[in-house]
Amino acid sequence: MTAPTERRASAPDSASRQEITDSAEGAVPAATRPPGGAADISVQSLWKVFGAKAETIPKSPELAELGQSELRKRTGCVAAVSDLSFDVAPGEVFVVMGLSGSGKSTLVRCLTRLIEPTAGKVLFQGEDVLTCNEKSLRELRRHKISMVFQHFGLLPHRRVVDNVAYGLEIRGESKAQRLKRAGEVIDLVGLSGRENAFPNQLSGGMQQRVGLARALAGDPQVLLFDEPFSALDPLIRRDMQNEVIRLHHEVGKTMVFITHDLSEALKLGDRILIMRDGRLVQIGTGAELVGAPADDYVRDFVREVPRSHVLTLRWIMRPATPDESLDGFELGPEVVVRDAVRSVLECSSPVKVVEDGKLLGVVGDAEVLRVVAES
Repeated sequence: MTAPTERRASAPDSASRQEITDSAEGAVPAATRPPGGAADISVQSLWKVFGAKAETIPKSPELAELGQSELRKRTGCVAAVSDLSFDVAPGEVFVVMGLSGSGKSTLVRCLTRLIEPTAGKVLFQGEDVLTCNEKSLRELRRHKISMVFQHFGLLPHRRVVDNVAYGLEIRGESKAQRLKRAGEVIDLVGLSGRENAFPNQLSGGMQQRVGLARALAGDPQVLLFDEPFSALDPLIRRDMQNEVIRLHHEVGKTMVFITHDLSEALKLGDRILIMRDGRLVQIGTGAELVGAPADDYVRDFVREVPRSHVLTLRWIMRPATPDESLDGFELGPEVVVRDAVRSVLECSSPVKVVEDGKLLGVVGDAEVLRVVAES
């Protein structure tokens, strides 16, 4: 995984950035599709409605447009996920965040039908999960998609190595094969020497590493995380976030990560989807959410985020004027403002923002100081 300062999903260019900024009070920026190529996961008009005759809600344009409280009042139903659509690219870390009750945990469970969706499609590499029969769905869960839960779910009577190998045992692999693979992923998550310990002999962070190793043991193509670190102490939580970044860099799995913590979302996510009352509010990179919030709800979410820690030079650069010297430093457009401040302030000429040998714009003292002052 690239570092938080160098996201693969880059911010818009100058023209589109202005277009997004101009629309920030109204329409949500159209960033539901990842940049380039086919998606590992494609969610299309997904609904999960709880209540009697739930299936009638998505089919009724009048009811489908109602907010949660009005829908409950008129029908007795609760729409936990409402007409949600987005794509997740191969190798992307896609974060879903929102407050408690926003529908994010229901959503991630719908992706593998741990909760049955009411309507819509969930395509995994082109195959609709909602049409899978029992055997196909079982194969999908055993071989292609794994999940890491908030509560570790370890078997207390089994050693670490046996907990990690449990999914392989269910798949029918031989004892020698599963213990060999379990040993590999135990080493990968930094638990070497703890193979024979029992869960109650481990700290919370270690137990979550066991859960992560168990998810990785089957070599899935996609990992789903449902607020896996929310019960951990802050320091352990930070260590586990760094562990996810390291593991993503090493194994390159597609990840869907659920959280209610914006700092965690910004640290981990290539793109972030913000939900409210079961609906999509905005999708974008961290810089897009901070630089062009779609509405007051998102604006409140990102209000406390230091802008200089998130925005990149692409967001603050300007065209060079004819009389400006262009013999200053060169920096890439995805360099975060915080990391560029010293170079910009020490240079007597504006810093050139260059990508693939092409001059995109320049950044001077005024541009960086404006962002720093807003942080």
